[in-house]
Amino acid sequence: MQLGIIGLGRMGGNISRRLMRAGHQTIVYDRSAEAVDALAKDGAIKSAGLAEMVKQLDKPRTVWVMLPAGAITEATVTELAGLLEPGDIVIDGGNSYYKDDMRRAATLRDRGLVYVDVGTSGGIFGLERGYCMMIGGDKQAVDHLDPILSALAPGIGSVERTHGRDGKDPRAEQGYLHTGPAGSGHFVKMVHNGIEYGIMQAYAEGFDILHRKSSDELPEAERFNLDVTDVAEVWRRGSVISSWLLDLTASALAENADLSHFEGAVADSGEGRWTIEAAIEEAVPAPVLSASLFARFRSRRDHTFADKLLSAMRAKFGGHAEAKIEKA
Repeated sequence: MQLGIIGLGRMGGNISRRLMRAGHQTIVYDRSAEAVDALAKDGAIKSAGLAEMVKQLDKPRTVWVMLPAGAITEATVTELAGLLEPGDIVIDGGNSYYKDDMRRAATLRDRGLVYVDVGTSGGIFGLERGYCMMIGGDKQAVDHLDPILSALAPGIGSVERTHGRDGKDPRAEQGYLHTGPAGSGHFVKMVHNGIEYGIMQAYAEGFDILHRKSSDELPEAERFNLDVTDVAEVWRRGSVISSWLLDLTASALAENADLSHFEGAVADSGEGRWTIEAAIEEAVPAPVLSASLFARFRSRRDHTFADKLLSAMRAKFGGHAEAKIEKA
């Protein structure tokens, strides 16, 4: 299958590579000529811009937009809408706000175009591990895209199959799921990221408690000099709290036990805020998710070991930089 990809950053480039490994053809564009050239060396077809990409793609065309949420994605989808023809598909694989998806889908539908939102999880490890995808849009379009989606998905792998799933969507255990109409894919991914905030905060706070058990503020007889690097490692082995995030935590601590490479100013990319907004709209109590978001805000003023560990985890799974702090 053929796919145009716009945006070749941490995930877009590797999405192209994974698809090419599966025998698909990708036509790629990015503002960075270096990024385009790197993909071309791996077998992708270069494009000089959106108009040229539309001409290069066979009909019906499919274009995957992999850009940061907000103005740049909005402008790109708008430009594509003026270039594509009825029956063509636009995929937003970034982290757009789900209500923007609903609006864009309606606007593109009026032009005879199809809009699909794909919440994509996998970060910088997706090339090898595959991408977990939550997909919103028209069923016919999603079914048409299945060769692309199944190639990007991780597959069952070594994860034990869940008993009692007879009659359920078999794609879910392959690592991708059609969640419903346009907007639902990014909604599910939004809540996924909100949960991610909470899990990361729990790990960070727990390891901070371990780290500070040797504090001079405690009675000397009650102090423990715990090796948090070893604790992280032992928890990976058969523990009820083992997870991929814990794997990354153990790796970060093994590389830099005191986390001195990090300042501790933890960024948030928007999905956590949107998750809390959804909770308010639905009157769903979400104290853990709310507190984890507020902890990130606080981290930009006062940095703890927990904050540094959060930054370390974000750098590990997504290559994310720390938040920029404005100096007083």
